[in-house]
Amino acid sequence: MGLRQGAVAGLEEMSIWNGKRVFLTGHTGFKGSWMTLLLARLGAKVSGYALTPPTDPNLFTIARVAEGIEHHIGDIRDVAKLNAAMTTFKPDVVLHMAAQPLVRDSYKIPVETYDVNVMGTVHVLEAVKQTPGVKATLVITSDKAYENREAMTPYREGDAMGGHDPYSSSKGCAELVTAAYGRSYFDAGNHGSLTSVRAGNVIGGGDWAKDRIVCDLARGLIAGEKIIIRRPDAIRPWQHVLEPLSGYLKVAEALLASGPTKWEGWNFGPGKDSEQSVGTLANLIVKLWGTPDALSIQPDPNAVHEATLLKLDSTKAHTKLGWQPRWGFEDGVGQTMAWYKAYAEGADMRAFTLKQIDEHLAGAPASRRVSA
Repeated sequence: MGLRQGAVAGLEEMSIWNGKRVFLTGHTGFKGSWMTLLLARLGAKVSGYALTPPTDPNLFTIARVAEGIEHHIGDIRDVAKLNAAMTTFKPDVVLHMAAQPLVRDSYKIPVETYDVNVMGTVHVLEAVKQTPGVKATLVITSDKAYENREAMTPYREGDAMGGHDPYSSSKGCAELVTAAYGRSYFDAGNHGSLTSVRAGNVIGGGDWAKDRIVCDLARGLIAGEKIIIRRPDAIRPWQHVLEPLSGYLKVAEALLASGPTKWEGWNFGPGKDSEQSVGTLANLIVKLWGTPDALSIQPDPNAVHEATLLKLDSTKAHTKLGWQPRWGFEDGVGQTMAWYKAYAEGADMRAFTLKQIDEHLAGAPASRRVSA
């Protein structure tokens, strides 16, 4: 991989991931690209299976994520191709991250959303069943999989699945599929362990998806344009993308260490300081960028329904895995905007992204500085 030596030099040799074979769906997406680089930094051998990057620009291309991994372009709905890629690679661990990830798009393409997020999950789990030697499979869903009642109480792993919109509903369905497969096929240990993991809104450098607040802000700030905010009061559990990814790997590490276990779900949310409104997030971002007057608050009364309040209880991960977020709200936002500033200035974004991974692995606080 040609990875940078620094504060965590030699970490590959000490990592449980060193030499582990990981089949990762959705590796060309935002979270998938970060996960691919993180796994490679820990010494894993990665085989990625996904569609072409969904945006232009995109982190996968900018950070040259394909370097040093096995890279497959394919659709999880293509059963034969998916099965061939997985069985040929012979993974120890399967991480299923491929999805139609956008709420607004799910209103426009509900059939595709359900097809990808629900039946796509079925196809991945069927492929795992046909692949000898898999020790752990993680299905990555979303906090939106919970039946959201807009309550102040954070959602726990045993709460009901549901969803108002097609995206959220499809993720709830994916959870039900995973639980059924776990109890029907995996709990006996025949195919290794199966679990599902859920996280809230993630931020981080390299996300260019439409209708995501940080992406819209970054595009506008780089272009020097006025940025319109339509839902300033919506509260989200913001966290840097490396936080839940580190949690997902903690789950997989526990499964690898323990051997086959029964299906269960896990939440990975930030600390209470990160449960902030869209308006608070946006104002911090433009302040860090140095253009505090770049915002225009224009509420949209005709906007499609999206949850106003959504929080996760991560007590289970804290107590059973020893997982804790390393970066608070301001540090995570600062690291995110530092990434976009470096991109705007023409930096080597593979090296910059790996540097941020190193800092997170080392437990170092994120820099909030975004200018040279």
